[in-house]
Amino acid sequence: MIRRTFIASAVAGALAAGPVAAQDIKLPPSLTMTAYDTGTSGFNIVVAIGKVMKEKHKSDLRVLPAGNDIARLSPLKAGRAQASAMGIGGYFAAEGIFEFAAKEWGPQPLQLMLSTISCNGITLNVAKDTGVKEVKDLKGKRIGIVVGSPALNQNAYAILAFGGLSKSDVKLVEFSSFGAMWKGMLNNEVDAAIASTITGQVRELEASPRGVVMPPTPAADKAGWERMRKLGPYFYPHKTTCGAGGLSATNALELPSYPYPIFMAYAGEKEDTIYNVTKAMIVDYPEYKAAAPGADGLEVKRQILNWVLPYHAGAVKALREAGAWTPEAQKHNEMLLKRQSTLTAAWADFNKANPPADKDAYTKAWMAARKAALVKAGLDPVFE
Repeated sequence: MIRRTFIASAVAGALAAGPVAAQDIKLPPSLTMTAYDTGTSGFNIVVAIGKVMKEKHKSDLRVLPAGNDIARLSPLKAGRAQASAMGIGGYFAAEGIFEFAAKEWGPQPLQLMLSTISCNGITLNVAKDTGVKEVKDLKGKRIGIVVGSPALNQNAYAILAFGGLSKSDVKLVEFSSFGAMWKGMLNNEVDAAIASTITGQVRELEASPRGVVMPPTPAADKAGWERMRKLGPYFYPHKTTCGAGGLSATNALELPSYPYPIFMAYAGEKEDTIYNVTKAMIVDYPEYKAAAPGADGLEVKRQILNWVLPYHAGAVKALREAGAWTPEAQKHNEMLLKRQSTLTAAWADFNKANPPADKDAYTKAWMAARKAALVKAGLDPVFE
């Protein structure tokens, strides 16, 4: 069963192995990584890392911005990119659910490198001119969703659930990309949209005549969190101290969060490549940590080693060298690797068994086959 309480690795005192030497890092002359749209915190963090890679390792990191999860993963699947700074859509892709419960996709063997755990939250940012103060106040309001981006959409639905609301209680407004959705916020086409509190678009909304507010999701509201985690098991309560809306150490809000961006690659990506990229991100941390909002969250001691996705073998090697990998992390990783192999086998068997041609029937049949395979393996389906 996937653990739903996430604990940051306690590695501050476990760095006896010492830092790895920068001169030992061997990056290819060029790398390609996908990310969220230009201006997002995820895009800015990748650009900051790329700048250091160019200066220290003579490696050109090309960043491909993309408006939804399908577009972010397609270059990796086609072998045109080595990694991605994803959102939680990477988890959905690995599980083969939502938009990925389709014949063209299915469960994708995506694995972690490093993830970003900073002072920011990930929540529904609401236009202040709506008068909304609590999540439940969003009833009847216009909520932005993005076609082909289950990460953004499921996050929105999960946070609505905290306030006892469902999709039928609000007006869903579709957009083609994250950037388009946030332009819609500025143009008064929607009232609320999902984003990190430190994303540039949220700052832009704050500075606009509409203003911004983040309805809190206090950890003390156990029922609200139970409802939220049924739709978003990867969320955890977070004391958010940075971002728009005047958030600071002295003006904190309890908001939902999870690591973002989440650097990941396909399991089949060369171990040596992922090892060196991860190693560079660990070693060069002091050079880029202040170069973009949220980049400080890539610090090795903040990594969650018992989260919902396994680590790539190359990343494990780099984390072990940094003194951060633990026996508990190894055990958890092996369980998640078993989960991925179970899903891969279930997908292959399902498609050999003449599944329905109709798209909706196909998805329904796959979700049933997925659940059966995971249960048989002693694993929690999580999504049904």
